Amino acid sequence: MRRSPHLLLLGVGVSGALLLSAAPASAAARPTTPPPGIVVSDGMTQPVFSLADAIEERVYVQTPVDTDHDGHLDRVAIDISRPRETATQGMKVPVIFEHSPYRKDTWGDVPYPSVLVDDLPQNGQTHRSGLRAFDLGVQRAEAKANLPGSLDDYYVPRGYAVVLGQSVGTADSDGCPTSGDQAETLGTKAVIDWLNGRAKGYDASGAPVTAGWTTGAVGMTGVSYNGTLPNQVATTGVKGLKTIVPVSAISSWYDYYRANGLVVAPGTYQGEDTDILAQFTAGQTRAEGPCADEIAKLTEEQDRVTGDYTKFWSDRDYLDARNVQASVFVVHGLNDWNVKTEHFAGWWDQLAKRDVPRKIWLHQGGHGGPGSNASVTLPDGRTWTYKQTENRWFDFWLWNVRNGIMDEPTAVLQREDRAYTTYANWPDPAAREVAVKLAATDATQPGTLTTGKQPKGKVEQRFVDEGRTIHPDTLVAGPDTASPNRLAYLSPALDEDVRISGRPEMRLRMAIDNKPDANLTTYLVDYGPAGSTAAPTVVTRGWMDPQNRKSAARTEPLKQGKLYDLRWTLEPKDYIFPAGHRIGVVVFSSDQEYTLLPNGGTKLRVAPNDSELRLPVVGGRGVLGF
Repeated sequence: MRRSPHLLLLGVGVSGALLLSAAPASAAARPTTPPPGIVVSDGMTQPVFSLADAIEERVYVQTPVDTDHDGHLDRVAIDISRPRETATQGMKVPVIFEHSPYRKDTWGDVPYPSVLVDDLPQNGQTHRSGLRAFDLGVQRAEAKANLPGSLDDYYVPRGYAVVLGQSVGTADSDGCPTSGDQAETLGTKAVIDWLNGRAKGYDASGAPVTAGWTTGAVGMTGVSYNGTLPNQVATTGVKGLKTIVPVSAISSWYDYYRANGLVVAPGTYQGEDTDILAQFTAGQTRAEGPCADEIAKLTEEQDRVTGDYTKFWSDRDYLDARNVQASVFVVHGLNDWNVKTEHFAGWWDQLAKRDVPRKIWLHQGGHGGPGSNASVTLPDGRTWTYKQTENRWFDFWLWNVRNGIMDEPTAVLQREDRAYTTYANWPDPAAREVAVKLAATDATQPGTLTTGKQPKGKVEQRFVDEGRTIHPDTLVAGPDTASPNRLAYLSPALDEDVRISGRPEMRLRMAIDNKPDANLTTYLVDYGPAGSTAAPTVVTRGWMDPQNRKSAARTEPLKQGKLYDLRWTLEPKDYIFPAGHRIGVVVFSSDQEYTLLPNGGTKLRVAPNDSELRLPVVGGRGVLGF
């Protein structure tokens, strides 16, 4: 096994620039001309190598998996760009590696199943409505764009090799896509093994190829699926993987396609599931041809009937950091409703549990990164852009540049005014769980929120599911007015700003009066003062299947008309409710943006005075003032 050479300080240039070089393993291995060094200024590598002269090559890496069951181990295609000095002057460089299932030949108009159903499948009726998804304005699939091809443009001049891989079962790689399981993980890990001399690689003619030009130190990065693969590989503890920068990345595929026993779509992809994703990434020819049987197995095992957490999902769950050896720089949008915020929060919790070296950058955008020019000013007065922070992170972990990045605040967070600030950690250590109780004195009028005593009496409130035809924006609007299709509970106007940081938890006592089961949805909403005409802001959301009230892994029938105590978390959030605004909780059934949409008419009943929302309030109960 090749050992990563140490970095030698060769000289100090003008303006405090440092010249660093990878030392050869032995005197005999030294080239005639000493290898060139990277240039470091202000703790960051500088672009001193020619991108125009870079060496580019294609390699096919043999993996340990045979996903198409043809009797041959799959090979994955990778494209490499590295400084020419790695060939002409013996320079050895670390690698920034992005693996992707989206490189080419995706099935852009793959047909999605309709989410319009006559009844929920767990209610025993599985035939679908004759209507198509777009008949009610539910968004259909669109081709997902690949990541921008800028990694080599930026990092090769700074003394890195960049490897762009093609995931197993996609593009020019062998096999069939498996949507997040261990075969996909091992197919990606094989590239790091090859970079460290532990796996075989070949050129297009079949001749063996080795990676003698690298130190073996690898950093992985990517957005969305491309950022998920680094999470997956990091859990293997593979030697050579020094750091990962997952952006808007999945940590549990169950949490991507399900929620507390309920079939829940990733935002803007209603109807998508592991099989549709596999068809998309495989491309139509492969999906309908040699991989049809493998994809059919995904359809069968993913289980869109019960929504239960099964072995299928356990095989795609990466919320276990016990073997993680790489440092992790988590990047996520606080308003990402595709890869929802539980993905970064759950992963972050596991990393903290294992004391993995880590940093987090949270922004106010949706799915994707914060933008290269997003900037934060640190407590010491220095200002860094996001791209500079990423650069410095890779320099520290891959080139051993002592730039102090691990001494800086752990969390960078963009506030609602779009300004970035820093925190010691996330969630904020000052957050305290506060029981915000639902309260009502009338069976039909909107209720209230209180941290004090709830009203006496057994008031029950009812609503009817019409989420198939009523958009959530309509259900959230007008909270001071009763609606037959949702329940709303409002706090008094806040005396001061109130910040939440962490996971809200809904505790609801409810019954389904005329069906075996129903979708259940809760929105946490920021409302203006009474009479305000400003549009409300949905802060976070959460969904649940009442039949999974005890466990996401177990469906248990409900007795119609019986009240049950349900508990589930909403998507994690960091948010400031401004002074003068009101905190709102809206409860309804089917969510047109995320859940299956049965015909209307399901009747639900809530006991508000036996229900509450636990909020992670920075500063605790006293800050709320009600």
